[in-house]
Amino acid sequence: MHSPNLVDDNVQKISELFPNCITEAKDENGKLKKAVDFDLLRQELSQSLVEGGQERYRLDWPGKRQAILEANAPIAKTLRPARDESVNFNTTENLFIEGDNLDALKLLQESYLGQVKMIYIDPPYNTGNDFIYEDNFAEDTASFLERSEQVDEEGNRLVTNTESNGRFHSDWLTMMYSRLKLARNLLKDDGVIFISIDDNEQSNLKKLCDQVFGNENFIGCAGRITKKSNNKGEFWSPNFDYVLTYTKDINYTRPFFGGVNFSAYNLTETEGDRKGEKYQLVRLYMSSLKNRNPEQRFWIDCPDGSKIIPPGQTFPNERPVLGDGIWRWTKDTFNKNLDRIVIKEVKSSNLLNEHKQPAKWNVFTKTYLSDVIANASAKPNSFIENCINQTGSHDIKSLGIPFDYSKPKTLIKYLMEVARIDSGDIVLDFFAGSSTTAHAVVDTNAQDNSKIQFIMVQIPEKLTDDTAEHKEALKFCVDNNIEPTIAEISKERIRRAGKQIVEDNKNKDGIGDLDIGFRVLKIDSTNMKEVYYTPDEYSQADLDNLESHIKEDRTGEDLLFQVMLDWGVPLSLPIEVKEIQGSTVYYVGIDSLVACFDTISTDLIDEISKDDPLKFVSSELAITHDQDKTNIKARFAQLSPDTQVKFI
Repeated sequence: MHSPNLVDDNVQKISELFPNCITEAKDENGKLKKAVDFDLLRQELSQSLVEGGQERYRLDWPGKRQAILEANAPIAKTLRPARDESVNFNTTENLFIEGDNLDALKLLQESYLGQVKMIYIDPPYNTGNDFIYEDNFAEDTASFLERSEQVDEEGNRLVTNTESNGRFHSDWLTMMYSRLKLARNLLKDDGVIFISIDDNEQSNLKKLCDQVFGNENFIGCAGRITKKSNNKGEFWSPNFDYVLTYTKDINYTRPFFGGVNFSAYNLTETEGDRKGEKYQLVRLYMSSLKNRNPEQRFWIDCPDGSKIIPPGQTFPNERPVLGDGIWRWTKDTFNKNLDRIVIKEVKSSNLLNEHKQPAKWNVFTKTYLSDVIANASAKPNSFIENCINQTGSHDIKSLGIPFDYSKPKTLIKYLMEVARIDSGDIVLDFFAGSSTTAHAVVDTNAQDNSKIQFIMVQIPEKLTDDTAEHKEALKFCVDNNIEPTIAEISKERIRRAGKQIVEDNKNKDGIGDLDIGFRVLKIDSTNMKEVYYTPDEYSQADLDNLESHIKEDRTGEDLLFQVMLDWGVPLSLPIEVKEIQGSTVYYVGIDSLVACFDTISTDLIDEISKDDPLKFVSSELAITHDQDKTNIKARFAQLSPDTQVKFI
């Protein structure tokens, strides 16, 4: 019932004539709107150079400075363990963090600074239908978030960047910038990050990553076939997306590795210095090998006393003739590598015995995977096939979970392969979704007998019945008594995938040692009470409430994980819970950190001191008198002088 907005009409007309002069800006209420860059418009309408602001090469958008501020701002939050939702909580080295990924990245800064070898993320593509995150940490309280409309009535910190608001690039860039900036800190010097993206934001993401990681650390952009056929789109029918790739420091990063069929290395060395290494057997004779080198044509003794040689027109001691078969190695090389030679009886062989008859033996050499990787020159193709989205849906649905649009497990395994991810490396995905990345890591570990660790981060985004796909997932959650969120779908997938992988490999050596567990940690407010009063505002009731500075609903294990975060202790270290002198004592990483938040006695300290822990931590509430703190430190100094003691 209003007259037309002529300004909007004029902006639209200018957009049609000069699209390069249209940008995004914030209005008086802080909301994004389409705007005209008048300096550029003046230049378009002038036949001489127009003076304006200093030009520079950079990517700018409304909210960039706020994104930088948010990335650097501290938060008063912690990670609270959820044992009942975890698998093998005490021993697993894998983590599942539930909550906003910006919070998670901040909380991981101490414990995992420079420790992650590979990051894979599949962020929102800004299609107009997906969610993005809004962040503001100026006032870290629920009331502020509600007032600023950053949460809905159920506390969800998500907004939809819809077509109606023009799918503003600024919203998306602000959301991504702070997260990528923090993620870079977690990468090892030779670590890599892979980011899946489509045409909507690919060009902006490339410029954004150039700023965060440095354009000299850009190591390529691969295309990936997403579907075999697609009849959507009015012009091109889209059936691929991109995998943008950066490294932390190009000077430390080894070239990517590809072109090797890892499954062919299906044998494991059982003895010698190379025990445990993967290898395959390769024939010493190949029919394509033909030349005049007599050093590569010699007799080889077999276990039954016979001799064998490649077929040819002549035998040794006769004049070599062009076309004679030869071994891949000379006799000297053969003799120097007898430990790599395997002579096997076979049903048929194209080798000849001393009677010039087909032999029943064949000769093989052991080719070790580690040698192939170390000397590899083959590079992976930058166009990724055989990793289509349909297989991703099959991966999760084969576990009985009806959930669409998961990335294919084969894609993550392929990226791990080319990036040379090895046992002991950490793989992080902070847009975990249904945890395809975790599934791929466990599957790779089972295949290679390796121990790659994963860290998944997923916000508990609620499932809705807006789409047929989500309706099915919603029904699955109800039928299985699971809270209907993406995070719960994700956790259930990891549980089922682990069981399935063990079952599929039950006859494989070492499968019992496979880590199929994960430690669930949930982002929550700090364990300490929040106090915002000046001294004259305190009442007696307030003072009584402050008898304990720790919130009443927090457990000793909650405090333990806050200490691990504060001290930069890896959150994946094994935890053993002991009862000593009637108190609960936590041993982290055997004796790297020992914690007790119950009442502490001299006898308890004496018992703990016998283990010479590197660090001991307790709380102020665990001591009866102020002087006890001094006595405890003195007792440790006497019995375990290298132990660092701290009270919270």
